[in-house]
Amino acid sequence: MKYVGVDLHKKTISLCVMVKADNGRQVVCRKRFACTQPELIRKFFAELGRFQVVVEATSSYEWFLLLVEEFADRCVLAHPKKLRVIAESKNKSDKVDAQVLAEFLLLDMLPEAWRPTPRVREHRVLVRHRRWLDGRITAVKCKLRNKLAHYNADIAGLFTERGAEYLAGIAMSAADCFEVRQLQVELDLFLTQLQQTDKQLREFAKRAPLVEREARAVLGTIPQVGPVTIDAVLSELGDWRRFRSAKRVVAYAGLNPGRRESDRKVKQLPISKEGSRILRWALIQAAWRLTNTSPRWQRIFETLQRNTGSKKKAIVGVARRLLCVMFALLRDGKRYDFAAA
Repeated sequence: MKYVGVDLHKKTISLCVMVKADNGRQVVCRKRFACTQPELIRKFFAELGRFQVVVEATSSYEWFLLLVEEFADRCVLAHPKKLRVIAESKNKSDKVDAQVLAEFLLLDMLPEAWRPTPRVREHRVLVRHRRWLDGRITAVKCKLRNKLAHYNADIAGLFTERGAEYLAGIAMSAADCFEVRQLQVELDLFLTQLQQTDKQLREFAKRAPLVEREARAVLGTIPQVGPVTIDAVLSELGDWRRFRSAKRVVAYAGLNPGRRESDRKVKQLPISKEGSRILRWALIQAAWRLTNTSPRWQRIFETLQRNTGSKKKAIVGVARRLLCVMFALLRDGKRYDFAAA
């Protein structure tokens, strides 16, 4: 059995092939290809014999795994942050990185990352694009309001039909008028694309397998949790059944508070902020809506605020608890208990 470490970059790919030997392990081959040579890469792996291969879970690994997985006995994704031995190495190079990956694979010491399924990858593309559009819409609206503030002319209902008529009647310089017209065109474009993306997400949900349909139905019973939040949670968590506890889900979402202890002295640290920003954003937005509409969640928020002395920390705590509730409902297949809310 051969063990192949792959250091993958945008333009090049470095390979190190190792085998077990009497003295432990031995490098039998090193190769370097351009990423524009997929046929040569495929030919190399097809002629390699039995092998296992490992590559770090960067943003562009999928094309490589699709290229070689039919020849491999096992394909492994390595968690890049947990492989600190590479990042902190003084003698760091593509050649060294590939060898370290191969050695870890041979010794079965790799911190593995989860590989999303094709459906989860497609779901994430749509959800993340929607979030990007939402951010662009907010940015354009803020820029328009800032422009009107220069003329002391900003109003509350600026982005309604009446607001558009009001905006057209404001006396501005020629340059400002040109910029405002450009921003309005951009805003209309982004709003149209957002509607199209929402439609695409609805069509995507209709094609969901049974497990995902059940998960959507369960999460839909939680008050103030709508399609946008459900899509964000399901796409970013992926297969939620892979988590063994709510604690692991919270850590995956980056909502777990840090803790440093030394000589009986304990210091509480901010949340880790690991994982998906979109997931944290969706949970915090849902947490704000819940605290404003549910007496039970409002009491939780007020208690956390008194204990932490901060609204921001309190709402993060509510978001963390909401994620735990979501995971429990998904795990048990139960509907949200309104009587307890």
